[in-house]
Amino acid sequence: MLISGEEPEETLLTVEWPTIFFFGGLFILVGSLQVNGVLSFIAQHLIAITGTNVALMGTLVLWISAVSSAFVDNIPFVATMIPLLQEAGSLTQIPMESIWWSLALGACLGGNGTLIGASANVVVAGIAERKGAPIKFMDFLKIGIPLMLLSILLSNLYLYLAYWR
Repeated sequence: MLISGEEPEETLLTVEWPTIFFFGGLFILVGSLQVNGVLSFIAQHLIAITGTNVALMGTLVLWISAVSSAFVDNIPFVATMIPLLQEAGSLTQIPMESIWWSLALGACLGGNGTLIGASANVVVAGIAERKGAPIKFMDFLKIGIPLMLLSILLSNLYLYLAYWR
């Protein structure tokens, strides 16, 4: 604003405030989960379920990431999962490369399932509504969920062939 010489009031009116507050609230939620030990608790249960089976852990991370990221924005979800998986990796000493790919693929592609699943979806929905062309949650869901499931199935196949067979 200093360089352009624009009035701060005009610039601040164009900011997507609902989107900013939405993400702020999600990051607060993630921080509280970490501080209160919920993430550590989940990591221990993930290990109890999968043991040192990398393929099972990767598949579980992929699908949980995809489904969760469809309903909880993928940015804070990944911010939540990173310390959880770091702890799981240090507790089990298993190779984590495919697990990180599982998280990346699941969170990214899972975010395509719903209107609130990805930052881009939320921003575009806000702009579309402001322009008089609202995008309805259920209309997005009818197209997003089948495409998300197909992309996650293909990702699971890729991870199996590249890392786990």
